[in-house]
Amino acid sequence: MASILDLLNTQMGEELVKKASSKTSEDKGKVTSALGMALPLILGAMKRNTKDPEGAENLDKALQSEKHNGDVLNNLEEKDAEELTGEGSKILNHVLGSRQSRISKTIAGALNMDETSVNKILEMAAPVIMGLLGQQKRKDNVGASGLSGLLGSVMGSNSSHDQSLVETLLDADGDGSVIDDVAGMVLGGKKGKKGGSLLGGMLGGK
Repeated sequence: MASILDLLNTQMGEELVKKASSKTSEDKGKVTSALGMALPLILGAMKRNTKDPEGAENLDKALQSEKHNGDVLNNLEEKDAEELTGEGSKILNHVLGSRQSRISKTIAGALNMDETSVNKILEMAAPVIMGLLGQQKRKDNVGASGLSGLLGSVMGSNSSHDQSLVETLLDADGDGSVIDDVAGMVLGGKKGKKGGSLLGGMLGGK
């Protein structure tokens, strides 16, 4: 299937951006960039968690819930922002744990956004990701052992550099030194990087 970032080019992605922008009072362009950074990071954290058999089983069990059957993808417009952030907060607590604060801080620093706004954007995105994964899991009949492959396919064909930055952020000690790299990855500002930025195609080079 297509990369998770292609989601932001769809009507559902536009609805998510609109809701998050309204909820945080942040510019839609910044919200789009924040989601472009957050979506691969959340998926990357999930993929890391599935390396542990217990982590894979826990995610598989969560995705089996009817709450994550993909319905959110079809009726996102009707979803209340508070409902999304409430559910998303629980999801991110399981997936990111203490790393959530570090990731929010890094994205906020890279995009000159309020950290609280970034947290809300991450929380609103999490139920959408779970809905997407739950729908795909049902479609492809994927069990716990196949979740790592499913997550890899949803993350799309990011370059090894983009992938390594996901790893760096998830492993970082929180000193903020990766902010410039992340901003370059997302906004296309890194010199000598082949293949363009993570969001290059999505934002049309803007």
